[in-house]
Amino acid sequence: MLSTRFTRTFGVRHPIIQGGMQWIARAELVAAVANSGALGFLSALTQPTPEDLAAEIARTQALTDQPFGVNLTFLPAIRPIPYDGYIQAIIDGGVKIVETAGNNPEKYMDTFKAHGIRVIHKCTSVRHALKAQQIGVDAVSIDGFECAGHPGEDDIPGLVLIPRAADVIQIPLIASGGFADARGLVAALALGADAINMGTRFLATQEAPAHPGIKQRLVDSDERQTELVLRSFRNSWRVHKNALTEQVVGIERQGGAEFTDVQPLVAGTRGRAVYDSGDWNDGVWSVGMVQGLVYDIPTVAELVERMVSEAEHLIGQRLSQLQQQAA
Repeated sequence: MLSTRFTRTFGVRHPIIQGGMQWIARAELVAAVANSGALGFLSALTQPTPEDLAAEIARTQALTDQPFGVNLTFLPAIRPIPYDGYIQAIIDGGVKIVETAGNNPEKYMDTFKAHGIRVIHKCTSVRHALKAQQIGVDAVSIDGFECAGHPGEDDIPGLVLIPRAADVIQIPLIASGGFADARGLVAALALGADAINMGTRFLATQEAPAHPGIKQRLVDSDERQTELVLRSFRNSWRVHKNALTEQVVGIERQGGAEFTDVQPLVAGTRGRAVYDSGDWNDGVWSVGMVQGLVYDIPTVAELVERMVSEAEHLIGQRLSQLQQQAA
């Protein structure tokens, strides 16, 4: 058993998190992660309304009696998002862990604390992690440049970003971006993290609600087959490289592009359709460089058990052998 500040604070068995993966973080996956002893998160904004989120929370609770959380991303939107309604659904559902991302969640912290909800805030820089710690979150998740989705604009890889954050953060620290196996877990712990967050690796599991063709595409791909789109708009997004993403990048490289020039190509509805159809070329969908370390499509339980047991072996035997050899 790997006991860390994270496992003790959040009441889970293993220092592994399944993040709020848009369209994928639904009850069947989150419950499987919770039952494995890791911590899973539903994606609130995947649900069209607060009432839909309440139903998804209930559906998850019917599948597990273990802790799980809800990811709530605060972003500007064309249509106002009823955040108060989503938060009330979380409170009414009895969920005690929330992962926030995007904009500063400070205005909601008193509400979360009043209802005994622990908050993890997702950051892409040390300065934002320090601010999150200052406003009273219970843990921070730090995203390296390798991660799927939005890595920020600083382009700092995890090998530097994780220990840099560990040097100044006093609350539990979660490493995100580039993790898929026991080697990454042990490395993150050695760098000063208390847990790891995985998205791409959990996408390639039996329980993930995605077309089998998408999961097989991850197995067949390597670390070079990701692309950063929306760089010219300072909203960088790491996605799977395909014909559509190359078209987006081509438009951006021409210079002077407006967001309206690429908006139809990066529409969320097209990305969501990929997971249903299995046509990996027909939408923009998030994936990390770590797809190069995805070699199979196990159940969640098999994946977590394998990672934990192999991590314990690495820590208890291989590393100690190196120490003995040095002596």
